Amino acid sequence: MTENAPNRVETSRKTIRVLDALREHGSSSVTFLARELGMNKSTVHNHLSTLEAEKFVVRDGTDYELSLRLLGFGGYVQHRHPLYQVAKREVHRLASQTGELANLMVEEYGQGVYLASEQGERAVDLDIYPGLRRPLHAIGLGKAILAHLPSERVDDIIEEHGLPAETDQTITDRAELDAQLATVRDRGYAVDNEELIRGLRCVGAPIIAKDGTVLGAISVSQPVSRMNNERFTDEVPDIVQSAANVIELHTNH
Repeated sequence: MTENAPNRVETSRKTIRVLDALREHGSSSVTFLARELGMNKSTVHNHLSTLEAEKFVVRDGTDYELSLRLLGFGGYVQHRHPLYQVAKREVHRLASQTGELANLMVEEYGQGVYLASEQGERAVDLDIYPGLRRPLHAIGLGKAILAHLPSERVDDIIEEHGLPAETDQTITDRAELDAQLATVRDRGYAVDNEELIRGLRCVGAPIIAKDGTVLGAISVSQPVSRMNNERFTDEVPDIVQSAANVIELHTNH
């Protein structure tokens, strides 16, 4: 590694932090970003100027926001993902059948990443989009995945990310989470009961490859008012597991 290599690495990290901040906060000024990132304004301005020159951000007056060039990267990654190719029709069918929100999630770097999301005619309008990351322990999709990962991998994920509370219903105790993951393996699906978003319930089923590897999970989310106990424990799990099974058949053949 050359003498200047560490400086180049640090510069790249700062650029990525600027991009992440724009994704999180939306259109932002240099002053705002400098404060949020703990950088001086001239450093932030230099990174933004480079990103603008390369067409990764657009400027409107004194504010900057992410450009549509990044959409090309995201769309490419999504459409090249093998699970998306075989599961996208089932996600659409699930949303149409239930009239609710259907999601497809995979695990990457210890977090749940939405790969696809479809809204049925009655779906709650949530800010969910491909690429959005969520903690695995706080959502039915994530728990469906965690339940089928090797125990050593689960240990590593929790060590890195912890078990932060998203709502007052989120499981934050490791023993309680382990017990629920065992239940998920026994019954074949996972739930979250207002654990990620207050007022919302989710039922997720794992998608398992022929060799036993978990590829991801598919789910339906509904407001508590429309997902009563019978629907939460019987009807929706059957529908979601059926969708997961169809995806598995396409994946394994």
